Amino acid sequence: MDHTIYLDNAATTRVDETVLAEMLPYLAQNYGNPSSSYSYGRVARIAVENARRSVAYQLGVKAANIFFTSGGTESNNTAIAAAVRDLGCTHIISSPIEHHAVLHSVEFYSQLHGVPYSMVAVSDAGIVDYDDLERQLKEQAAAGRKCLVSLMHANNETGSLLDVKRVGALCQEHGAIFHSDCVQTVGHYPLNLPEMGVHFISGSGHKFHGPKGTGILYIAPGLTVKPFIHGGGQERNMRAGTECVHGIVGFARALELAMEHYKTESEHIASLKAYMKKQLAANIPGVTFNGPEASLYTVLSVCFPKSEESDNLLLRLDMEGICVSGGSACSGPSGGSHVMRALGKNESCTTIRFSFSKYNTTTEIDHVTEVLKIALGLHTAEGKPATSAC
Repeated sequence: MDHTIYLDNAATTRVDETVLAEMLPYLAQNYGNPSSSYSYGRVARIAVENARRSVAYQLGVKAANIFFTSGGTESNNTAIAAAVRDLGCTHIISSPIEHHAVLHSVEFYSQLHGVPYSMVAVSDAGIVDYDDLERQLKEQAAAGRKCLVSLMHANNETGSLLDVKRVGALCQEHGAIFHSDCVQTVGHYPLNLPEMGVHFISGSGHKFHGPKGTGILYIAPGLTVKPFIHGGGQERNMRAGTECVHGIVGFARALELAMEHYKTESEHIASLKAYMKKQLAANIPGVTFNGPEASLYTVLSVCFPKSEESDNLLLRLDMEGICVSGGSACSGPSGGSHVMRALGKNESCTTIRFSFSKYNTTTEIDHVTEVLKIALGLHTAEGKPATSAC
């Protein structure tokens, strides 16, 4: 094809043109500091607060409970810090397939502050063992320990989904604080946070066609927590630093558009995922798929049988102008996927994550399938089946 095929939308997404148009005035004309008292500042402040009300409305909460951050990583770190430092959590329960923004933060509080943690069991498809979670919560409660449970709503590599309402109910029953990394689901599903039973959630604008560097932290009513970043009194004394006005405006507009067009766009994306799965199964011998059947509709994690050819698939696809990943982009190019290691997949296969957006097409998927067949030695460049030499 004569253009780059971008199939790594779980890593980041292209900014929607409508969103960009909404952001530009706050870079060029309405560029005031929202903490300033004169007219330029007041215009910027109004934009921030209108965005906050919009985001809160989309998530079924009050504006007072939404705080703007730099993204999912900051929001995750803030929630975990607040639970340990301000809310009296003395034990953390998480899972081995969380994003490193959670896992490394949990490890930090364990190593430097002596807060013990445990990992809930997960199936080989990445599904949390809810019975194990309940057992751990009962055990910690019986020992007089207050738990923080930090479990992601949707895994960014396999697409496995958490039953957040079930976890929220378990946490309420055992007096635990519940934080969910919702970076892959804010903007991809209609969410009503009070119904989910969460105390904290994290979201990131660049996952649903908003700008990078802008996120949210939801803090449930009744929780009193201190800031993670110290300085000025921005975000009602909860998050110091001059607000990224254009990013905040872009986050809110992107979320509005995502929810407005959720039905048609989610159906389109889910059909692309199903189509690619069908094409790969029909054309690549031995291919399997990571994660459960019912999973995040934007992500398809594919397990290619180990071979010399499959080990070089990422490079071959990149050379053909096809953007995909082996896992989370945040993990960097080396070391492999900790999620695949936790699921016991690294030794048996080469995993590639394909993730889709409203801009992708079946024509692109057809082309990717043909490139994969050639790269794996199943087809020649002329489209003929490859034959082995005698």
